[in-house]
Amino acid sequence: MYDEQQRPAAGPLAGFTVGVTAARRADELGALLQRRGACVVHAPALRIVPLADDSELLAATKELIDQAPDVVVATTAIGFRGWVEAADGWGLGEDLLGRLRGVELLARGPKVKGAIRAQGLTEEWSPSSESMAEVLDRLLDEGVDGRRIAIQLHGEPLPGFVESLRAAGAEVVGVPVYRWMPPEDIGPVDRLLDAAVTRGLDALTFTSAPAAASLLSRAEHRGLLPELLAALQHDVLPACVGPVTALPLQARGIDTVQPERFRLGPLVQLLCQELPGRARALPIAGHRVEIRGHAVMVDGALRPVPPAGMSLMRALSRRPGWVVARAELLRALPGAGRDEHAVETAMARLRTALGTPKLIQTVVKRGYRLALDPAADSKYADA
Repeated sequence: MYDEQQRPAAGPLAGFTVGVTAARRADELGALLQRRGACVVHAPALRIVPLADDSELLAATKELIDQAPDVVVATTAIGFRGWVEAADGWGLGEDLLGRLRGVELLARGPKVKGAIRAQGLTEEWSPSSESMAEVLDRLLDEGVDGRRIAIQLHGEPLPGFVESLRAAGAEVVGVPVYRWMPPEDIGPVDRLLDAAVTRGLDALTFTSAPAAASLLSRAEHRGLLPELLAALQHDVLPACVGPVTALPLQARGIDTVQPERFRLGPLVQLLCQELPGRARALPIAGHRVEIRGHAVMVDGALRPVPPAGMSLMRALSRRPGWVVARAELLRALPGAGRDEHAVETAMARLRTALGTPKLIQTVVKRGYRLALDPAADSKYADA
C-alpha cells in the first residue's frame, strides 16, 4: 500500500482518498493520482500468472499451430505481445507467427493493431471504439457457422462473446494469454474493503474486469457484499477505465463513471472533475469551510482531520444551518455508542486538527451547531 499519511496539500484531488485495485501499472496510476493531490491506497485485487509458467497457454499455442483456426481475435496489446514472447521462449515463436499470417486476424482496437503490426503481421480489421461488441457484430455479419475462431482472452472468459459465437455455429478456442489469480496476500484487499465499507475511501478505481469481479467475490466471501454495494452506490465513487471493466459492477446494479478514452490519464482526469464536485462548502461565522473527501479546507488551507472529526463534520453539514440532533450525531460517530461524551471528544479532536481554538459547539434546541467564532455561541444559544 501507499503511505496514506503522505497527503499533498495542493491539487484538484487534495483531501480525497482513492483506492487502486490494479495489479499491473498500479505504480503509474498511483503516481498520477498523488501528483494531483490524492491520498492513494493500493491493494492489488488479483495477480497475474507469468506467461512462461502458464501450461494452459503453451497447450493452446501448440493446438493452434497444429490445427489452424479460420479467425484469430486479439484483444489486448500487452497480451498479444506477451503471447509471442512466451512462444519465443518455448521455441515456437516463428511457428506461431507463420500460422497467424495465414488466418483472418482481428484486433480489438488501435493499441492491439499496433502490437500486431510490430510483429510484422497485418490485421484484417479493427474497430476504432475498442468494443468487443463491434467485433462480435462483424463476425456474426460475416457468418461463423462451421468456422474455427481463436480468441486471445484478456484475463476473463468473455462468456457473452463466446456463447454468441457458439450459438451461431462457430467452434471457439480460448487462448489464455495471461490468467488472473487471487492475490497471494489477501490482507491488503481486506483492508481496502474495510476502508470502502466504512467510507474511508472517496473513490475506488478499476482497470480490469477481473479486478472488479475479484473484489466483489472477496466481499461476498466475507459477508460484506451488501455493505460494499451500498458504499459504491452512495458514497464511494466507482471509476472504471472502460465499459468492459465496468461489467461486473454493472451486473450488481452499480453505476460507474468512465472516461471517453480508455486510458489511465483520462481516468485520473475524470476523477479530477468528479470528486471536487462532491465537496460540500459552507460559510461558518465568516469562514469558508469545505469538506473535501477526508480532509477539511478552511479559507483555502487544507487540514487533515481524524475519522471521528470527519464523521462529525459530515453529519453536521447535511443539515440546514449545520444543526443536527444529538442522537443522530452519536450514531454518525464511529464507535461512539451511547457515550454522551463522544461529541465533546470528537469536537476537541476536530478543533486540534483544524488548528483553531475558536472552533466550538453550541447546543441549539437539543441539537448541535458548529461555529468557528466565539461570538456565534452567544448569537445562536437561544435560537
